[in-house]
Amino acid sequence: QSSSQQRMSGIGISDSLSRRLQKELLELMSCSGDAGATAFPDGESLAKWTATLRGPDDSPYEGDVYKLSLEFPADYPFRGPAVRFTTPCFHPNVDQLGNICLDILREKWSALYTVRTVLLSVRALLAEPNNSSPLNALAAAQWPNRAEFARTKRSFQDKPRGGGV
Repeated sequence: QSSSQQRMSGIGISDSLSRRLQKELLELMSCSGDAGATAFPDGESLAKWTATLRGPDDSPYEGDVYKLSLEFPADYPFRGPAVRFTTPCFHPNVDQLGNICLDILREKWSALYTVRTVLLSVRALLAEPNNSSPLNALAAAQWPNRAEFARTKRSFQDKPRGGGV
């Protein structure tokens, strides 16, 4: 490994996890921004990434840009990353802390999924929420009335989130 790869892998991350994440980073970079999603390691640790998602066209999120954090467990890819919005996001499946209710992040996770799969799935969720399993009841109730939803979304996203985020 080069010294930059050694430095990037950080302390406490296995060689197999480091190799897998480096491979996924290269995959993402080769598809850079093709679907409105990018991600890079956050600082020195390869196990923590920051992602950027563009809101999908023809959705209430069109033109918006969101930041997400991804934290990879030691047993990734056998267990999915912890993913959450760090930019406020008013959405039926996102709570006020940025936690996301998306089955592939939990019970339907597969070791075949990649960071790209996760980001594209979260981006698709922005346009097509699962209102039968909302984390944000107000957003779910307002979703059918797009004008009302857009007003609430704007006011929600203009407020800074507490907790030092």
